[in-house]
Amino acid sequence: MKKLLSSTTILMFLITLLSGCGPIGEKSASQTIIYGATAVCSLLLLIGYFSLVRKRDKWFVLLFSSVLVVNIGYFFLAISSTLEQALMANRIAYLGSVFLPMSMLFIILNVTKIEYNKHFSWLLFGISIFVFLVAASPGILDIYYKEVSFKIVNGVSTLVKDYGGWHSLYLFYLIGYFGSMVAIIIRAAIKKTIDSTAHAVIIAIAVFVNICVWFVEQIVTIDFEMLSISYIISELFLLGVHLVMNENQKLKDIVQQVQTVQNFTKIENTTANSVLEIPVQSDAIDTERFTIFINGVNQLTATEKAIYEAYIARMTTKEIMAYLNIKENTLKFHNKNLYSKLGVTSRKELVEVYKQISSVKEKI
Repeated sequence: MKKLLSSTTILMFLITLLSGCGPIGEKSASQTIIYGATAVCSLLLLIGYFSLVRKRDKWFVLLFSSVLVVNIGYFFLAISSTLEQALMANRIAYLGSVFLPMSMLFIILNVTKIEYNKHFSWLLFGISIFVFLVAASPGILDIYYKEVSFKIVNGVSTLVKDYGGWHSLYLFYLIGYFGSMVAIIIRAAIKKTIDSTAHAVIIAIAVFVNICVWFVEQIVTIDFEMLSISYIISELFLLGVHLVMNENQKLKDIVQQVQTVQNFTKIENTTANSVLEIPVQSDAIDTERFTIFINGVNQLTATEKAIYEAYIARMTTKEIMAYLNIKENTLKFHNKNLYSKLGVTSRKELVEVYKQISSVKEKI
């Protein structure tokens, strides 16, 4: 997934350089290719997310899908040959545009660990549908655009719009979402509900980029929809933070597992003799084996004990190497000493003896 993110980021940078800005009304046919490229990038990111991320988040699915729909809309608008086709393409772009900020908001809520009522998402979904219906009304009603016409400049199609009274609805819709995102990020930074300040800054940048691009497009005539690129950049930022925080959470879970095992180790240090005094009533219990094992635990070095606790916590080899920051050969070296002290020959045998000792102690 990291390779996909890196390659897509580089491609987005190249597309940004190619798009450029020019005099009002002048568009190059090469921009149609750029719109197509952004649509392909969006598709690749969506496919990559489904292919490489096992535990998928529904809001990321919505985000990736929305960006794809937006860029498909921009592309079809550029190649439209009639007003009806251009209006339909415009509706497709708005369909993605209304759900994109909604997905970003919920991703930020989850990343900042802020709880919300499930009905809240349905409320925002209903508002998004309403805003989309208003934005999709041109060609049917004149509330969003008073008048709209169609023209082709240098082989690229565009809509000439005369905004209606309801056009400001989408403006307030975006301002509401962006303002909420900024407020959430500030709250998370103050209350420290996010892993690090760096993560908060990255998320803030993702939101700020879209705010700036959108406002610039409102006051400056640019011959290319820069939002098609800024949306992809935003999803890369958010996905990057999401993946990093997931890795951090995995490490926290591993540490918690190890800490639970440490309680057993403390008991071993204080009750070794009492274990040996338990009357043996089953052939499965080998007192001598237990003695070697428990005495061996008390002789382990700090690193060996950490590995021992990790095995009891059922950590994988990769997780142990990441947790202790050691290489596989180093782990094998410690395993040799560990098994020798405990009187076992494998990790499986170590866990089995541990379970037997645990079952005996539960009867004390």
